Amino acid sequence: MISNEEIEQKFKAIDDVSYIKVEGDGYQYQITIVSDVFVDKPKIARQQWVYAQLKDLITSGKLHAISMKTWTKEEWGKQHG
Repeated sequence: MISNEEIEQKFKAIDDVSYIKVEGDGYQYQITIVSDVFVDKPKIARQQWVYAQLKDLITSGKLHAISMKTWTKEEWGKQHG
C-alpha cells in the first residue's frame, strides 16, 4: 500500500505541477492536479500524462483505482478564484 503523501511527493518533484492533492484509503485514490502541462490537451491526454508519472506504482501493484481531476492554472483559477 502507498500513502497519499508518497503520491503527492511524486508530483511535487515535477516543476510544472503547481498544485496536487491526493485523497485515498489505500485502494481508491482521488487525485486533483493543477499544471500548465495540460494546456491545450484533451482529457484523455491529461489522464495519460498522470498515469505515465505513476507507471512504476501501477505496474508494481501498489496503486490500483485512481480517479483524477486535471486542471490548467487558468481553469483552476476560474473554478476556485
